[in-house]
Amino acid sequence: MVDLQETPAVPPFDPKGDVRIGYHIAGGILVTLGWGFGVVGNLVLHWLAPSGGYRLYRVVIAGSLGPYAWALLGFGLFVGAFGVVLIAVARGAPQGPVVLPGYDY
Repeated sequence: MVDLQETPAVPPFDPKGDVRIGYHIAGGILVTLGWGFGVVGNLVLHWLAPSGGYRLYRVVIAGSLGPYAWALLGFGLFVGAFGVVLIAVARGAPQGPVVLPGYDY
């Protein structure tokens, strides 16, 4: 006889995979989006803007940084820093075998 209170309804799942790969990919994407587009792309767009600025739909990009550009710059710095934290977590995580999700090894 089996005590149902002691038996889990679903057996524990052990993926036996390397979680560091996901952290590296996510961290790299966040660094690219945050620092690449949010900071560098933002500053380059404003630096290359002509004296009258240019219009993208309803957004005017001028030579000076407005409140939206400063907000995007700060958000890009934060997102890039969070990506660096994810990469640091990946470097500190224990190494596991590289497996494909859903495939029994």
